[in-house]
Amino acid sequence: MSEEKKDHQSESGKREWFHLDIHPWVFFISAALIILFVVGAILFQSYLGNFFGQMQNGMSKYAGWFFIFTVNIVLVVCLVVLISRFGSIKLGGPDAEPEFSTMGWFSMLFSAGMGIGLLFYGVAEPMFHYTANPLTEPGTQEAARRAMDITFLHWGLHPWGVYTIVGLSLAFFSFNKNLPLSIRTAFYPVFGEKIYGGIGNVIDIIATVATLFGVATSLGLGVQQVNAGLDHLLGIGQTKTIQVILITIITAFATWSVVNGLDKGIKRLSQINIGLAFLLLVFVFILGPTLFILNAFLENIGYYLQYLPQLSTWNETYEHSQWQHGWTIFYWAWWIAWSPFVGMFIARVSYGRTIKQFILGVLLVPTLVTFIWITVFGNTALFIEMFGAGGIAKAVQENIPLSMFVLMENFPLSTVTSALTVFVVIAFFVTSSDSGSMVIDIITSGGNPNPPVLSRLFWAILEGVVAASLLVGGGLVALQTAAITTGLPFALVLLGMCYALFKGLSEYAGPQEFKITGPELKKTRSVKVKKRPKLDKTFGSRRLW
Repeated sequence: MSEEKKDHQSESGKREWFHLDIHPWVFFISAALIILFVVGAILFQSYLGNFFGQMQNGMSKYAGWFFIFTVNIVLVVCLVVLISRFGSIKLGGPDAEPEFSTMGWFSMLFSAGMGIGLLFYGVAEPMFHYTANPLTEPGTQEAARRAMDITFLHWGLHPWGVYTIVGLSLAFFSFNKNLPLSIRTAFYPVFGEKIYGGIGNVIDIIATVATLFGVATSLGLGVQQVNAGLDHLLGIGQTKTIQVILITIITAFATWSVVNGLDKGIKRLSQINIGLAFLLLVFVFILGPTLFILNAFLENIGYYLQYLPQLSTWNETYEHSQWQHGWTIFYWAWWIAWSPFVGMFIARVSYGRTIKQFILGVLLVPTLVTFIWITVFGNTALFIEMFGAGGIAKAVQENIPLSMFVLMENFPLSTVTSALTVFVVIAFFVTSSDSGSMVIDIITSGGNPNPPVLSRLFWAILEGVVAASLLVGGGLVALQTAAITTGLPFALVLLGMCYALFKGLSEYAGPQEFKITGPELKKTRSVKVKKRPKLDKTFGSRRLW
């Protein structure tokens, strides 16, 4: 290789690392708001625990009904679009071909959507509901059925419906309308060219802040479980200092995935995650109460479908209790806060799929896999508690992050499986951090689908800092409060996105062609776009600034 060519490659590498491609308003305002929170959390950490608790109760009490209303509307919109005439529309046009294999696609969207949470709550949540829920007598057979039903509600169609709407909106308008890959893009049928101004900036800032705190919530839960697992294996203790050190180390690991990019980094880690998680699943299924699990899976799904309308609209009106504040409302807010991240990530990897394939793939397949996971681990824990040695419920109430490892003690090779669980949590941690930083960087760079490495590193580090600040400032309550607080404003954005998606689909006249109507879009002419270039180059010619 000639010296001139080496110098050219070296200079290109430097530009790739040190070049910044940002939307000034969105990047700096979002970063300033987040850093301001971190500084406040550090300076006033002694007061934050009580403050976060009061804030969570207040927002859950007065806005809980709105979260429940939002997720139900979103799920209905998903199902309507699925059976509509729009299902044959291909994301990217009739000649578009998927960038990733079907298995690679499933692995990435599932790892981004649920990973750490299922490992954290897969055992703990059914046990919690079995011992305490306002609908049944605790510790009974009916309590066990209801525990699985409630867990299915929180991890089933509703969260994946939220992800589906956000992802479909972004993919449709970016790939078929040739607009930037950014949250504001979904509102083009409503605001027209105004999305390039202040309205669009506000939407993207809300999405950026919600995404970062949603991801930070998951990272905080994940590092608590890593700490619990390492303490279980090595006896290192469980303290906030250790958890902050673990966040630092694992965030450093995430830089490897950042540098290696989407195909080599995130996709490879996602496939490893799914493979190792599948090994854990098969191990528990075979050595656990296999027949009980098989029977429970069918019964759980039947119970879920039978009571879904009733349970999904339940709002504790007549019980006059606050049980939902720490469970259902937290989950709905958490999924909504995660939706810009997961939705944009799914959109980014879904080029070439039809709308029907997209909805079936994003809504139904991950939901089914989630139900299998929860049944295997949740029902195994219930079996041990109801018919075996017991002790899991007590362990869960004393230390939630330890629940998975306590379950593994009931099987052979518990040290090996516990170590494998810790590794899987770390791998999901890294994947979530890198995916989240990539999505935030896409938003704050004006819709550039291949943002610079340097700014992605900035957001990855900031995610770790926020997660550490939340843990130090208030622990699990702080994590839940962050999700609810940032999820509330984006719930409004989500409802607007449903309307804009219907409007945009209705105006879609044919392959890559739109007829825009309405007084706000009189100046906008129909756009016809030829076959989109390869995704490793560019998604579109339009920029936000």
